[in-house]
Amino acid sequence: MDSSEYDGGEWILHLAGSPDQVARARRMVSMALGRDHPLHDDCVLLTSEIATNAVLHSRSGQDGAFTVAVARTVETVRVRVLDEGSPGAPCVCRAPTDATGGRGLPLLEALSHRWGFVRQAGTNEVWFELVLEPVAIAGPPVAGGAPAAMARR
Repeated sequence: MDSSEYDGGEWILHLAGSPDQVARARRMVSMALGRDHPLHDDCVLLTSEIATNAVLHSRSGQDGAFTVAVARTVETVRVRVLDEGSPGAPCVCRAPTDATGGRGLPLLEALSHRWGFVRQAGTNEVWFELVLEPVAIAGPPVAGGAPAAMARR
């Protein structure tokens, strides 16, 4: 059930709701950004987390499907995963230290600039944004005392 499309600045991939499709979601994000993009690794990691949640905790994982969408600008990357819904809302719960799961949304909360979810018409959409932030580079000051250059991280 997989199909992909590019729609007005957003890459979209429709996938079957099975665990092996999470790797395809990661690859799509990787291809959309390129490995040299400074936010690549965090975006791929967080995509893996929310795609896995879609498969494990929603009806998508019960012979359903999920959709991954990636949009980017010069400074921002936004990834969305739309699943077929679940009885409860996503929860940022703290997992016990010996638990093998339960760290996905806390990781999303820690690494993303913004994130959220929308529950609508029986579906869940979990999204995150990562932003390149200006970082001062040490160098001789220019007029007015500002650093000589700024870089994006």
